Amino acid sequence: MPVYSQKVMDHFMNPRNVGEIENPDGIGEEGNPVCGDMMTFYIKVKDNRLEDVKFQTFGCGAAIAVSSMVSEMAKGRTLEEALKITPQSVANELEGLPKNKFHCSNLGAQALHKAIEDYLEKQKKGVQA
Repeated sequence: MPVYSQKVMDHFMNPRNVGEIENPDGIGEEGNPVCGDMMTFYIKVKDNRLEDVKFQTFGCGAAIAVSSMVSEMAKGRTLEEALKITPQSVANELEGLPKNKFHCSNLGAQALHKAIEDYLEKQKKGVQA
């Protein structure tokens, strides 16, 4: 059984920003069919900043903790800053993840990036939320 840091346990037991945003500006989904983890991120953007970030995650404790941490790291940041969130920075903020759970931090960062890309794509097409 992997040993998790206190921070991972805290975010797993008390995840932040869980849920769905009504009429989100961007949605990003990422999953790993091998382990069964699935993450969906919803973002609200105002003045180029992530005004709100919420997620829904189906997966193990590490996947839930990663989603919670990514949402906290991204909230209030500019889009550029949020796009710089990497799997390694997520793992560092969580004070480490067991090697066999590191892929969870990839999913969280990728799902957030996809939500931002979805928003940017809609802006290009002139779709207003």
